Amino acid sequence: MRKIGIVGAGQAGLQLGLGLLADGYEVVMVSNQTADQIARGRVTSSQCMFDRALANERELGIDFWEDAPPVEGIQFALVQEGTTAVRWSSRLDKPARSIDQRVKMPRWMEEFERAGGELRIEDAGLDDLEALHRECDLVIVASGKGEIGKLFQRDAERSPFDKPQRSLALTYVHGMVPREKHSAVNFNLIPGVGEYFVFPALTLSGPCEIMVFEGIPGGPMDRWAEARTPDAHLAESLRILKEYVPAEYERAKDVELTDDLGTLTGRFPPTVRKPILTLPSGALALGMGDSVCLNDPITGQGANNASHCASAYRAAILAHGDRPFDAAFMQVCFERYWDYAKFVVGWTNNMLLPPPEHMVKTLFAAADSPRVARWFTNGFNDPRSFFPTITDPALTDAFLNERQGEAA
Repeated sequence: MRKIGIVGAGQAGLQLGLGLLADGYEVVMVSNQTADQIARGRVTSSQCMFDRALANERELGIDFWEDAPPVEGIQFALVQEGTTAVRWSSRLDKPARSIDQRVKMPRWMEEFERAGGELRIEDAGLDDLEALHRECDLVIVASGKGEIGKLFQRDAERSPFDKPQRSLALTYVHGMVPREKHSAVNFNLIPGVGEYFVFPALTLSGPCEIMVFEGIPGGPMDRWAEARTPDAHLAESLRILKEYVPAEYERAKDVELTDDLGTLTGRFPPTVRKPILTLPSGALALGMGDSVCLNDPITGQGANNASHCASAYRAAILAHGDRPFDAAFMQVCFERYWDYAKFVVGWTNNMLLPPPEHMVKTLFAAADSPRVARWFTNGFNDPRSFFPTITDPALTDAFLNERQGEAA
C-alpha cells in the first residue's frame, strides 16, 4: 500500500486525503490545529462553493450540509455615488452553498480518522517535511496561506501582480433582511472604491450572511486597521454600506455579529507558485491548493479551486500507479490542475483591473437579456465557459449580438 503525506487540513488537503483513503492509500495528515481549535477559532474565509465543486464532495459522501442555506443566484449592481446605475439578477442552474470552515473542517477531520487516516497535530517545518518524506511515497503541501506554503517559488510568468490589489474584510452576521425572490450572491461594483458582496451561509450558530469587502488599497474602503474590536469592525462594515451602497445598507442596518471571531481582515497579492519544493536533502514535495495558486476572493473561486485541485491530484495519483513520484510526475500533476485553474486566474486577475469597454458592455447587456445574465451567472460554476468570449471585444460583440433579445 502506497503512503501519502499531506501537510494542511483544509479544503484541498482533507478532500484529497479522504479521496485517497477511499482509493486504498495510506494517508498521514498534518494539521497545525486540532478540530476543537479550528471550531473555536476565527473565521478563515468566505468559501462560497458552486455546484461542480460540491459534486466533488457528493462523490466522496462528505456533503454533510445539504440542508444549509442555498445560494440560488447572482445579483450584479454597478453603484456610483450611492446611486445604482444598473442592476440585474439571474438564477444558478444548481445552487451553491457556503459552510463556515469552523463547521466543515472539524467534521471532515473526524471523518478522515474514522476512515482510517492518521491525523497528526504539529506545526510542520522543513525538518518535519524531511521526516515525512522518509516514511511516505509522496509528500504534498496544502497549507494554504501558511508559512510553509510560501517556500514554493513564485511563478513570475503566471503572476502579474506582486502587491495586494485589494484590502479584504469579512463580517459574519445574523439579522440581515432576506433578499426578495431568491437568495443570491449580491455583488456590488463601486468604481474607484472597490467591491462589496454578500450571500447566505451556515456558521456555528446557524444560518447567517457573509459580508465581503474588497477595497482598493489606500481608498475609502481601506480603514480596517482602525477597527480594533469586533464592534468597531461591524460599525466600519455598516459605515461603508451606508455611504457607498445604501440599498445594501437597508438590508443590513440591524445586523449583529455571529460571534466575536466572525470577522477577518487582510491583504495578499494573488500568486501562482511553482509546484515543486526541493528540501535541503534533495527530496521533493508537491504543492497544492492555495500553496501554489492563491486567488483574490473577488470572484469567489478560492474554495472551488481547492476542491478542483484535490480532484485533479487524486486522479493523477491514481493514474500514476506504482511508478515513482518524481519531479516529472509532480509537474504533470500540477499542469493537470492548471488546465482548469488558468481560466479562473485569468478571469479573477482581470476583475481586479478597471474593466475594459467590452466587459462593461456585457454587464449592462445582462440587464436587458436574460440569456446573457444566465450565461454570466453560471460562469461562476465553471469559469472556463467565459473563454474565449471575454478575451476579445469582437468575440464579445458577436456573443451579445446573438443573444440580446432572446428569451432565457
